Amino acid sequence: MNTTDVMTKQNAKTKNKVRMMAQIGMLSAIAVVLMLFEIPLPFAPSFYEIDFSEVPVLVGSFAMGPLAGAAIEFVKILLNFAINGTTTAGVGEFANFLIGCAMVLPAAWIYKMNHTRKGAIIGMLTGTLFMAFIGCFLNAFVLLPTYAKAFGMPIDALVGMGTAVNSHITSLTTFVIFAVAPFNLLKGFLVSLIVFLIYKKISPILKMNA
Repeated sequence: MNTTDVMTKQNAKTKNKVRMMAQIGMLSAIAVVLMLFEIPLPFAPSFYEIDFSEVPVLVGSFAMGPLAGAAIEFVKILLNFAINGTTTAGVGEFANFLIGCAMVLPAAWIYKMNHTRKGAIIGMLTGTLFMAFIGCFLNAFVLLPTYAKAFGMPIDALVGMGTAVNSHITSLTTFVIFAVAPFNLLKGFLVSLIVFLIYKKISPILKMNA
């Protein structure tokens, strides 16, 4: 291999890295904008609202790999933190980062191993279930206690807000079962459906070798 070939490969690698960074920034910015549009749900308290910010994260994960997906998720949370601040000293934002990664990383990894439509579906289903599990755990042991402390109210008050919209919610456990779990399952399903419908149309733009 001569010097020209080496330099050509190095230039190609540099170009790909720059392109990936630009795409991560672009998808993160789109995700932050999508976070502004939240949809309330009839079965959960008003502070649980669905947004579709995971759509660009999942698209980026499929196109560029799991690590790129984690980077998009991180930059999204960082930008939102910088723009809107926090009421939980960053704890809520960190938990949201983990919940987002819980969906996109398994989905992207499975799709990378099985680069087919079936692999994508299995990946998104797995990611949705994993996000629901992690979301329930973090809400029960991190987010809800943190929110209660931040707003100076007992956990029972938050549970009461759940009871007001769903009589089956009578404790922290039932709150997680009847509000948090359905919330994450529904979000995962909707995000997966949107990505399933749009990915093939926009993925060529994001492919590093396109």
